[in-house]
Amino acid sequence: MHRIHRAQDLDPAVIVDVARAAGTLELAPELLTELAASRAATLADLDGETPVYGVNTGMGAFSSVRLDPAAQAHHQNTLMAGRAVGSAPWLRRDQARALLAARLRTFLDPAAGVSPALCVFLAELLNAGVVPAVPARGSGAAGEIIPLAHAGAALNGTGQVLDESGAATDAAPVMRAAGLPPRPFEAKEGVAFIEGVPGLTGLAVLAAAAVRTLLAQNVLVSAAAQAVVRASRDPLHPALGRGDDELAAVLAAMREVRGDGPVRALQAPVSFRVTAPALAVAMRAAGALDAAAGRALSMITDSPAHVDGAFVGTAGYAGTDLAVACGTLTTALTHLADLSVSRLHRLLDDNVTGLPRQLSDAPGRHVGMGTVHKRAAGVAHRLRRFAVPAVIGSMETSLGQEDVQSFGFEAAECLAEAIEGLRDVLACELLAVHQAVLLGGVPPGLGDRAAEALGAVAAVLPEGTGDRPFGRDVSTLIGLLTSGWGLIAL
Repeated sequence: MHRIHRAQDLDPAVIVDVARAAGTLELAPELLTELAASRAATLADLDGETPVYGVNTGMGAFSSVRLDPAAQAHHQNTLMAGRAVGSAPWLRRDQARALLAARLRTFLDPAAGVSPALCVFLAELLNAGVVPAVPARGSGAAGEIIPLAHAGAALNGTGQVLDESGAATDAAPVMRAAGLPPRPFEAKEGVAFIEGVPGLTGLAVLAAAAVRTLLAQNVLVSAAAQAVVRASRDPLHPALGRGDDELAAVLAAMREVRGDGPVRALQAPVSFRVTAPALAVAMRAAGALDAAAGRALSMITDSPAHVDGAFVGTAGYAGTDLAVACGTLTTALTHLADLSVSRLHRLLDDNVTGLPRQLSDAPGRHVGMGTVHKRAAGVAHRLRRFAVPAVIGSMETSLGQEDVQSFGFEAAECLAEAIEGLRDVLACELLAVHQAVLLGGVPPGLGDRAAEALGAVAAVLPEGTGDRPFGRDVSTLIGLLTSGWGLIAL
C-alpha cells in the first residue's frame, strides 16, 4: 500500500509499482483536504461570465463558441464521446495503468482544480484492477485528446475497459461488478482529464525502468562475449572513464564480468571496443528521459490551469520534452542493437574465437549460430525505421487551430519497439555466448557473477550443442531477460 500524503509521493517508482499491479494507492486525509480547498477556489472562479476554455466554450476550432448553461451541464462528459475515435491495438494493461497513475499525480496539483472525489475514484479504479481500453496508435492531436478521451469514457461508463485477455469490453458492467459505479465528470473535470500528457509520461516512466534493466543485462552479455573472444582489457581501463560518471560505472561493471583471463589479440574488433561508451550514452539518454518524466509530473500540464485565481491557457499538452527524450533513447538503443549484431557475428568467426566456425559442433552438417545471427540482423535492421524522431513532421488539424504536434504516443511506441528489439538481439547474442561456453568451456578468469548468470541460462535451455529449432531458445532467453536475469549495478 502506497499512502500518498503529497503529490510528490506519487513518484515514478510508485507509478511503476502501481502500473505492474504490485502496489495499491491510498490518498491521505490531509491531501484530500487540500484538494477540497483548491476545488472550492476553482468553482468560485468559474461562477461568472468570463470565457473558460473547454468549460463554457467549445474546444479547438470551436473555442469561440460560448455554451449556454444547459450545454455546460453535459459538456464535460460529451467531451469524451466525439473524441474517443481510436481502436485496437490497445495499450497493454500496465501501460494504461501507468497513464491513470500519471493522470492522478497531475490532478494532485491545485492548478488542475478537480475534486478530491475524482482523485479518490482514480485511485479506487487502479486498486480494483479496472483498466480502460486506450488506443496505442492514431493520436494526431496537439496533445493526447484521443487516448485520454477513451480513458475518460471508461470512467463515466460510456467507454470500454480491458478484460483479462486484453480485449475491449463495455466499461459500465465491469465497473459495477468491481463495486465502482461509473462516475460522470463535473465542472472543468472533463477538460482537465483530456489535457496534458499523462499517457506519454506514464509510458516514459515504464520505458525508462525497462531500459535500466536492459542496459545492465547488456553489460553482462557483452562483457561475457569479450571473455569468450579473450578481448584485450585495454578499452576497459579505469582511466578511460575520467570525467564521465556513466562510462566509469560501465567500465567497472564490464571489468568485473570480463575478469582477468588471457588475451588473444592486441586489439579486438571495434564492436567490442566501443560497447562501453555506447552503453554510457544510452545510460545518459535514459537519465534524460527520467528527468523529462519528472518534469512532466511536477509541472502544470492542465490547460486551462487555475493559477492565482485565473484560468490560464498553457502548452502543457505539447509533450515535446518527453518526445525528444524518447527519440534520443530510441536512437541509442538502436545503436546498441547494431553493436550486439556485430559482436555476435564476430563470435561466429573461428579466427576471432579459436572455436569451431559459426559455433557449430559439426561444421558442414550443423549450421550452429549462423542463422541465429541472421535473425538478429533482421531485427536490428527493422529498428532503424523507428529511430526517425517522431517529433519531426507536423500536420495541421482543427482547421489550423492545432497546426503542430509532438506525436508523443508515436515516440513512445518507437521507444517500445527499440526496447523489444534490443532485448531480442541481446537474447541471440546470449545464446551464442552459451553455445561458445558449451564448445570451449567457461572462459578462464570469467567473473563469478557472470559465471553464475550463465549457469542460469544453461538451466533453462536444452542440453547439447547440435542444431535444433533455436528460435525456441531465443524465446526462452527473451523471457529470461524480461524477468530480470543478469542485473549488475551501474
